[in-house]
Amino acid sequence: MKKLSIVIPVYYNELNIPSLYEKLREAILNKKLFHVELVFVDDGSKDNSYQELIKLREMDKRIKVVKLSKNFGSHTAILAGLSYATGDCATVISADLQDPPEIIVSMYEKWLEGNKVVLAVREDREEGWLQKKLSNTYYRWMKKYALSNMPEGGFDCFLIDKQVIEILRGMKEKNSTLMGQILWCGLKTEKIYYVRREREIGKSKWTLSKKIKLFIDSFLAFSYVPIRFISTFGFIISFLGFLMALIIVINKFINDIPVQGWTSLMVVVLILSGIQLITLGVLGEYLWRNFDETRKRPLFIVEETIGVGEEKVAEERMDLWEVGK
Repeated sequence: MKKLSIVIPVYYNELNIPSLYEKLREAILNKKLFHVELVFVDDGSKDNSYQELIKLREMDKRIKVVKLSKNFGSHTAILAGLSYATGDCATVISADLQDPPEIIVSMYEKWLEGNKVVLAVREDREEGWLQKKLSNTYYRWMKKYALSNMPEGGFDCFLIDKQVIEILRGMKEKNSTLMGQILWCGLKTEKIYYVRREREIGKSKWTLSKKIKLFIDSFLAFSYVPIRFISTFGFIISFLGFLMALIIVINKFINDIPVQGWTSLMVVVLILSGIQLITLGVLGEYLWRNFDETRKRPLFIVEETIGVGEEKVAEERMDLWEVGK
């Protein structure tokens, strides 16, 4: 049988972990469909998530636990889990039980058909109207301006072949989005559809600031639209400025109309100054990302691992830094 790695990023999920394992055992682990390993990645949780994972490891030796030194973000935590995955394919599922474990079997069957990537697309979500509207707008803009193969409803859960895992390991991109990298690969892809459930246990740590960062990272990493918009807008403003200057000069020297309008002059100066600052801000975002890449810091630091044997991916392949060994 093939081997499937299930990567689960964990961040303040101590209340969800026991229920998640029970649902996985019922839907996946008790069925002899494939060999399974569970790779839990503690992304710098400050609650008892790590202790709960240790308890699970004592119950089930198929579990690997990777503890990161701090919170590096969910996408980086997933990449850390993939770097320790040894399966023929790997899937990612959230620890908050919003993604039903049953979809793993459906994705695995699509993978057996020869698809390198299987996306679990959100057909709908049990969330508030505003949350759904903002999320759908983000994915619609990503599809239109960045990645044309982005599903309409977006996705967080997916299953990828070992070949795709190797590609992701080699990218080593900071300030990017793992989902965008998977779509960028362009390998044979299939989709399944499901309804994302409402979170019942605990409170989400997916804050507004993290959502804004994901939005900015996604567009700057996969779209030229922001920088192209600046160029186009600058050209339009320059053209209008030269046209207005020409009208003022003609009125002054031909029609003898004096130049007036202190108020209008200040409005123009303030508006143009604001546009210039916004432009500098966008350029600064690009420059910061280039600077961040040149420092060659590791994507994540592994503080401790449990259940990881000799089959662990060689450290030089991902430039892993491990401490506390």
